[in-house]
Parts: sequence; C-alpha cells; structure tokens
Amino acid sequence: MTAILDRPIGQTTTQNPRLARLLALVVSARGSDLHLQSGSSPRVRVDGRLEKVAGESPLGAQELSDFARGILRPEAVDKLEQGEEVDVSYQDDEVGRFRVHVYRQAGGLAMTFRHVTSKVPSFVQLNLPPTVERLAQEQRGLVLVTGPTGSGKTTTLAAMIAHINRTRDCHVVTIEDPIEVVHRPDRAEISQREIGVDTKDFPSAMRAAMRQDPDVILVGEMRDLETVSAAIHAAETGHLVLSTLHTSDAVETVTRIVDFFPPHQHHQVRMSLASTLKGVIGQRLVPTSYTPGRVPAVEILIANGRVQQCVLDPDRHGDISEIIARGEYYGMTTFDQSLARLCAERVIDVPTALAHASNPHDLQLLLHNNGVEEPSRPEVAAW
Repeated sequence: MTAILDRPIGQTTTQNPRLARLLALVVSARGSDLHLQSGSSPRVRVDGRLEKVAGESPLGAQELSDFARGILRPEAVDKLEQGEEVDVSYQDDEVGRFRVHVYRQAGGLAMTFRHVTSKVPSFVQLNLPPTVERLAQEQRGLVLVTGPTGSGKTTTLAAMIAHINRTRDCHVVTIEDPIEVVHRPDRAEISQREIGVDTKDFPSAMRAAMRQDPDVILVGEMRDLETVSAAIHAAETGHLVLSTLHTSDAVETVTRIVDFFPPHQHHQVRMSLASTLKGVIGQRLVPTSYTPGRVPAVEILIANGRVQQCVLDPDRHGDISEIIARGEYYGMTTFDQSLARLCAERVIDVPTALAHASNPHDLQLLLHNNGVEEPSRPEVAAW
C-alpha cells in the first residue's frame, strides 16, 4: 500500500498554525465537529448543520499529512498505513480537547475533529429530565444511553459520571475509544482506560475491569458480542454499568442486545437483561427555535415489572412503547411527549417538534389537547 504520511514523525500541531486556527474557530463558533478532506475546503458543523469555513482554501494532501503526523503516535500511523481507521484524543492547551478520527477516502486522508468540552455541564444545564439523575444514582444494573451519532450520548454519560464523582465514594472504571472527557477524582476514584493505549480492546478491558475492584463501569460503546456479554455479566454481579448503543428507541435497544447473541442463547439473554436493565435514555438533538443551539428530546424507559415481562417475551417487545407512554409515574417519557414538553416550555416551536417527532400526527393531537400554541422567545441553555 502506498504511504500517504511521508514525513518523519515528530511535528506537533503548534507548528501547524492553520490547524490551530481551524480548531479555535470550532470552539469560538460553538461548533461540534471540524471536517478536513484533501481537495476540499474545511467545514464545521454548527447546530447540526455542516458549513464551509469562509475564506479558507481547499486542503492539500501534504497539508493533511502534516496535520496527521503532528497528532498521531507511531503505532497509530502504522495502523493508518495498513488501511485501518484511527481514533485518538487530542488536547490543545490553548483551544481544548478533541476526539479525532483519521481515515482514508478516495486514496487520500480525511480527518474529523469532535470538540469535547472540558467542563461537564450539569443535568439542568443540559435540559435533561430528573429521571436521568435518578438513573445515575443506581447502585447496580445496566443503564444505556442511545441515539444516532452526534445525539449527545457522550455528554450525557459524562454528566452521569460527574454526578457519581461528586456524590459517591466508589471506584469508577471507564473504557473508551478514545478518552474524551477527562474526569478528575473527587469523592470517587476514577480509572480511565483508552483502547490501544491502556488496554488492547473492549472485551479485554471488560475482563480486566472485574479484577480492578470497580463499583461503576463505563463502556464507551457496546459494539460486539463479547463486550455486551461482559457488560451484562458485570451488571449481574452487582456493578453499575453505563454504556451506549446506536439505536433509535427503547424497543430497538432491547431487540439489538438480544440479537448480538446466537438464537439458542436468546432466552437466557432475555432473562439476564430483564433482571439487570435499569433504564434506557434515548436522545435526539433538536434545534432551538429562538436561541442558537440544540436541546435533547429524550425518551426514557424505566425497567419496572411490566417492562421486565415484555423483555422476557419477544412477542411483547412492541408493548414497551405503550408502557413508556403511560409511565409518567415512574419517570418515563416518549420522544413525542418530550417534544411536547419542550414546546410547552417555549424551547422549540411546533414545526420543529413535528419535524423530529416519532409520530407527527399523534404529537399534533397531544399539542392540541394540551393547548400548546406557537411559543414566544425563551431563555434556555442549549447544547
């Protein structure tokens, strides 16, 4: 394979003023991502929209090579040269912290920088319902944060870990690829392990975590059978396990976990999941209508007795949605109920809510029954 990083390793990003300028622009514009691609102008994602950076010329292949050489370790460069994608974390003392994904496209390099805030917002600042804090206070079991890429899962998990760190005397082990938010120990002792740096892979790290006397285990993503199995086992043995899945709602989350396993194990997995699952937090980031930014529309499933019965019976998985809709007493809410609340609180307007609804017709009826009209300008914290 032809080498595309053809300069010696050792150049730092401080010697790349253009990259430093672009990263600073992401932060100042309250953007989430910087996209760099050979032959294309830099683009920044702001409030969910990917926009070209005005006044910036297209990037050259050598320029991207210099950028990558400045932030990648030698072993990461070797992986990239072998055709693999690379995930690393990068800290710029003057700008901030970023998760970086480096990959090939059309024979050249491309890079995506995700800005990670250094100060973890509170649940209130993130506009998350009180039930999320209650789930962070669980002593054992499995809590999942779900949603598509860019829906704020990492930020919600960081807020949950920060809450545990402030309120609980315990040992938290995080397994991440890469480490994004750095947590400084407060009441909790925190061990943050990065795939490829501190440990080989997620399954290995999960097996080792059980020997590190953890109370809480955060798994950055449940992406394979071994990791899912280890996470469920850790929850069964009395640990609180927090993780993410790329699923659209609670029903799909339950189905996806079961489908990781071969069919002959499905019954046993459903039994384990029914006994360990504490809750599912589903997220969609929605543009605010009157202030710049986005806020989460949230679906929350709390695993009460009825939910456990539905998990055990595959023919009743579809009933979970109805249980969530009627589960306000337990702190549950559907996406559409969350959107209706955001409308009533004058955070988003009705057209925006309908555009992001699971069932626009049902949401329209819900808004009508609640007497929600077009809201006026609010003051609200946005993501």
